[in-house]
Amino acid sequence: MNDSHKISDSNHIDEMNILLVDDEKHFREILVKRLAQRGIVASQASDGEEALRLLEEKPVDVIVMDVKMPRMNGIETLRHVKERYPATEVIMLTGHASTRDGVDGIKSGAFDYLTKPIEFEQLLRKIRQAQNKIRRSEAEKKEAEFRERIKQQMAINERLIALGTIAAGVAHEINNPLAIIQDSAGWVGQILAKPEMSNIPRRPDFEKALDRIQTSVDRARRITQQLLQVVKNQSTEIPDLMEIAEVNLKKLAEECIALVELEASYKKIKVFLESPEPNPTAWTDPYQLAQVLINLLTNSIQATDAGGRITFNISASLDKINIAVQDNGCGIPEENLTKIFDPFFSTKAVGVGTGMGLYISWNIVSKLGGQMTVESQVGKGTTFNIALPVNA
Repeated sequence: MNDSHKISDSNHIDEMNILLVDDEKHFREILVKRLAQRGIVASQASDGEEALRLLEEKPVDVIVMDVKMPRMNGIETLRHVKERYPATEVIMLTGHASTRDGVDGIKSGAFDYLTKPIEFEQLLRKIRQAQNKIRRSEAEKKEAEFRERIKQQMAINERLIALGTIAAGVAHEINNPLAIIQDSAGWVGQILAKPEMSNIPRRPDFEKALDRIQTSVDRARRITQQLLQVVKNQSTEIPDLMEIAEVNLKKLAEECIALVELEASYKKIKVFLESPEPNPTAWTDPYQLAQVLINLLTNSIQATDAGGRITFNISASLDKINIAVQDNGCGIPEENLTKIFDPFFSTKAVGVGTGMGLYISWNIVSKLGGQMTVESQVGKGTTFNIALPVNA
């Protein structure tokens, strides 16, 4: 049969990586040449050990391999191949008197076997069938992954809907005591403003405390608004919640640290603020950024043992602000690093964490035009990095 003619589309084999393994050099060279005439490039190996070395450098799709070879025979090589490269298909070549070897090969994971001397067109059909099997396996794998993603997304959506149902009630219940706190703080402020109170002891401390109460009330209200925004509207914009202003990041960091200072003191954790720039500033939303920083600090405190250390670092360039919150706590397992920004993912005990903190924080940073990343090592600690544009 003349193999040099152009094959039809039905016989066409898409570009594949094929490896021919046989200890007969002349047989290999003839077969490689005939495959090349059909536009198929095949690499060669003279025995099983050489084949395994080649596979380490470059995995292949289909292997055509003789059973009878010195040192490591085809069956033994096949077992190593299927153990290390399970997706690779192997076609075994046997002698007419050794069909039992072909059956043993199939039992060990071979795609099929052919007897020598081989009929070239039959070999091409087997290679094409192996290719089709690889395609089907890849398609099935992608479909399974797609179905799993859809399943996970549906579960997340159901939980978001359930959370959205109660979010309005939660916001209402929180806003009521916040209104009372704000009214009471305002009443105290009016008393302090009276002339007869101008000389009371420690008046500046009272005024400072009232300012902090008002700041915290505003922040708490914004948190409830953002919770509603997250669970009810998953759009990428929050037009009515963004208040861009020039922010002194060092001062904002000091305020955030002050708000978690009491919690840190219970565990005797030291929080250090480092900033090469005396007054790093950025145009951003101070309320939303503060929510992110407080969440990261709180997480670090919870993850750090008594007597630990948390470092808050701020650095600036002409167009970017970098904020890092680093602790020497328990660290995050590698398998969880890709999940920690997912909604509802939490490694904390039931009732301790909702799994929404980092998800909301990641969304806030993204909407401010920045990026949040994490580096962690179990037993050594975790660093959350935030990169923000100087002008949001």
